[in-house]
Amino acid sequence: MNSTFDPLVGQVLDDRYEIVAKVARGGMATVYRARDLRLSRVVALKVMRTDLGDDDEFVAKFDREARSAAVLSHPNVVSIFDQGTAKGQPYIVMEYVDGETLRRVISREAPLTPERALALLEDIASALAAAHESGVVHRDIKPENVLISHRGQLKVVDFGLARRVGSPQMTATGVLVGTASYLPPELVTHSRPDARSDVYSAGVMLFELLTGTKPHTGENNYQIAYRHVNVDVPRPSERLRDLGRRTPWHIPDYVDALVLAATARDPDKRLADGQHLLGAVRRARRELESSGLADNPSLASEFEPERSGGNLTQPIAPRPERPRPTYPSPAAHHESSQWRHEPGRHPTPTTPPSPARTPASPSLPERRRPGGAPQGQRTPVFHLSQEPIHRRRRGFLALVLVLLLTAGVGTGSWWWMSGRYTTVPALANQPEAAASAAASQAQLKLDSSTQHSEDVPAGQIISSDPRPGARVLRDSTVLVVVSLGPERFSMPSIVGKTLDEARAALAEVTLRPGTIEEVWDEEAPAGQVLKASQAPDAQLKRGTAIDLVVSKGREPITVNDYTGRDVATARKELTAAGFQVEVAQEHHASVPKGSVISQDPKSGTKHRGDTIELVESLGPVMVEVPDVRYKSTDDATKILEDAGFQVEVRRANDFPLPLNIAAGTEPEAGSKLPEGAKVVLLIS
Repeated sequence: MNSTFDPLVGQVLDDRYEIVAKVARGGMATVYRARDLRLSRVVALKVMRTDLGDDDEFVAKFDREARSAAVLSHPNVVSIFDQGTAKGQPYIVMEYVDGETLRRVISREAPLTPERALALLEDIASALAAAHESGVVHRDIKPENVLISHRGQLKVVDFGLARRVGSPQMTATGVLVGTASYLPPELVTHSRPDARSDVYSAGVMLFELLTGTKPHTGENNYQIAYRHVNVDVPRPSERLRDLGRRTPWHIPDYVDALVLAATARDPDKRLADGQHLLGAVRRARRELESSGLADNPSLASEFEPERSGGNLTQPIAPRPERPRPTYPSPAAHHESSQWRHEPGRHPTPTTPPSPARTPASPSLPERRRPGGAPQGQRTPVFHLSQEPIHRRRRGFLALVLVLLLTAGVGTGSWWWMSGRYTTVPALANQPEAAASAAASQAQLKLDSSTQHSEDVPAGQIISSDPRPGARVLRDSTVLVVVSLGPERFSMPSIVGKTLDEARAALAEVTLRPGTIEEVWDEEAPAGQVLKASQAPDAQLKRGTAIDLVVSKGREPITVNDYTGRDVATARKELTAAGFQVEVAQEHHASVPKGSVISQDPKSGTKHRGDTIELVESLGPVMVEVPDVRYKSTDDATKILEDAGFQVEVRRANDFPLPLNIAAGTEPEAGSKLPEGAKVVLLIS
């Protein structure tokens, strides 16, 4: 909200609270974000409007909000820090909740899953339990008075209508307090509010969280209040079906029953207070955690209240019947009369006291003498007109006409106001033929459509529009939904298909993939469905999730390099990894015997069952040193090199005149050395 032109922004109240920005504006006060200069913290500052400061009732309400919330210390109730008056304007200092209202969450996300809706309601019920335990009734529970911080913490705020139980102001005044959409029936009919009133409002909020709609609507607050008094809150699952909204989740029967238990029109059949509501919510959440979204008829029967027949409460501001006055006889036409009307009572005619009883007046011929003078001196009951006979007849005819006109107007008014209306009977859970007979008896017509239902047997009525108890014109058409029984779809055969083909096959029968697990498979190509959680031709609900196991193809295995390592170790480890191993052998001058000379492939990845080739070293080739004694130096050298040796020539003595004759070798002739080894040729 733009706070540029707010005169309080930038001011410091009581030399302590610096107003930073406007947050919200209500009918009684404006809320600001402020800084507590003394404690260096951000607070919410609620300042009463200047034009209400002289109104004692609003000042008392403002004070009552601070006192009601201040007695509560609970993590789900906004904390009150301070209260005061600055420049004639009362203010309240409270905890600042940086977040949004539950109304915005409902507008953005509803309908919510049962888990999320119950989690939110548990915090609200916890706050109400603390308030009721302290003897405080909130009286205005609605989404606008529930704040959710950005960290997910929920706070109940605005105790402006709250009262202490037993307070003399708790009696009804005839003025509707609270918000019509969340108003309990007993407050509409001027009953005394108590903890059960808050429970009703909380139950309506749970209905709205689950469906995204309010249970009762109307063109104005009085129409909405009328429906709260005379029409039961429906089951959330029924409302979703009526709206045709398809959610991926199912509302369990015990969650429906919890809504009915909290919103029973008869307070005696409703959950008694916030503590009882909190206990029921926690039981429902535990059941959700343990059983998922499966129904639990036993728990539902514990929650669901016994519905009472007929009107549980008195109607709102009943329309008085049209007064039917008793007209005086023609002779008493001039006698005065008046109407008295008292509040809350039908108008009744009254007449002034009659004079002392007198004998009956004589018949007309006896009472007149020639000249028209009355015969006696007694006080007559009727004042006889001296008008001619035809004038009196005309007056009598006018009177008859007035009587007929009055009767016609009365009958017409009755017909227009109520006679032309009838009441929609209860048609749900009845066979279609019985529902048609009931509608005919109520002078209504039926127009039917069909819909599958998990709860209502085939051929019976699921719901009607208008709902039972609604006041409609005679001969109107009531739309009824006839059950086709549970909706089931046949599971297709998808094993062996590709994942895309499986998705398409499931979508054709309104099923959907659930968890998809990918596994390696040496035979199935990547993307092929190996398993499904449901067998072919299984009969399943719409939207059932089918878990799939899909092939990732052959598993790639990393090839390790075993060159220079022991062949036996290499063979063992490669075989364990899933490879086939082939080993060839050859001599090698530098690679020790039993080690791997080479490997193919020596790196990268292969698949299970692929072949890895190894070359095992047999060690070097051993060559016998030939006898070269008495050979010339050149011949001896050539013989040794041809044998595969490296030759180093060395003189064997110090004769001044060399003979260049081979004297022998080191090592001596007949020794065996690896091919390529060095042999020393001794020359004399």
